[in-house]
Amino acid sequence: MELKRILALLAVAGLALTAGCGQKSDDDDLMAMANNATKAAAVMGTASVAGTVSLTGKAPGVGVFSVDADPVCKAQHSGMVKDETVIADAKGDLKNVLVYVKDGAGVYPAPAAEVDLDQKGCMYSPHVFGVQVGQPLEIINDDPTLHNVHCLAVINDSFNIGMPNQGMKSEKKFTKAEMPVKFKCDVHGWMHCFCGVFTNPFYAVTGENGSFKITGLPAGSYTFVAWQEKYGESAPQTVAIKDGEAKSVNFTFAATN
Repeated sequence: MELKRILALLAVAGLALTAGCGQKSDDDDLMAMANNATKAAAVMGTASVAGTVSLTGKAPGVGVFSVDADPVCKAQHSGMVKDETVIADAKGDLKNVLVYVKDGAGVYPAPAAEVDLDQKGCMYSPHVFGVQVGQPLEIINDDPTLHNVHCLAVINDSFNIGMPNQGMKSEKKFTKAEMPVKFKCDVHGWMHCFCGVFTNPFYAVTGENGSFKITGLPAGSYTFVAWQEKYGESAPQTVAIKDGEAKSVNFTFAATN
C-alpha cells in the first residue's frame, strides 16, 4: 500500500514538472517573439522625407544680449551676442527647428557614437539637437571659466553638474523618450539649448535655409511634426512612403509677438 502511495506522489510530481517546463517554454517563446519584433522594427529602409520649415508673418526682431558679466565670455565676442530663440532669413526660413517622426517608427538600438554638446564662447553648441535613448551625450567645456549644465528633464532624470575647468567632459545618457529637454547654465543666465530624446533615428534639425532631410525610413506610414522653441509643435502631417521613395513635407509656423 505504501509503495502505491509513493508511486502516485511521483506521478503527480512528474506532471507538475512537465507543466512547469511547458510554462517556461511559453515564456521563452514570448521573449523570442518580442526580440524578433524589436529586430524587425530596427531594420533601416531606403525611403526619405525632406522639406523646409518657414515662418509666415513678420518675424520678431533679432534679440541681442551682453556677456560682459564674465570677462572670459566678453573676450570671445566683439560686442553684443545674438539671441538664438528665433533665427529666420529674409524669406522666413527657420533655423534650429527639430523635425521628427512622432508616430509610426519602431524602437531602434542606440548608436555607439556620442553626440557632443559643447560650451564655447559661453554659448551652447548646437542650440537644438537630437539624441537617441541610450546614446552617449558628451558634454564639453571649451571655455576657461566655470559653467554648470542644468538639465531640466521631466520624464528622464534631471541633473545639474559643475564644469569649472576648460577641457572637462561629462557623459550622460537618457533612458526614456522625451521632447523637448531644456538645458541651461545657472552661472550664465543667457545660455540655454534644447534636446529631443527619441527611440529611433528619424529626426533632423533645420539649417540656415530652413531645410531638413530624414533618411533611412522603411516603407510605411509616418506622422511627422516640427518643433520650434518659441512656437512649439506644428500640426502633424502623415505620409505613406514606399521603399526607395523620396517625399516632401513642409511646415509653417505663424509669427507671434
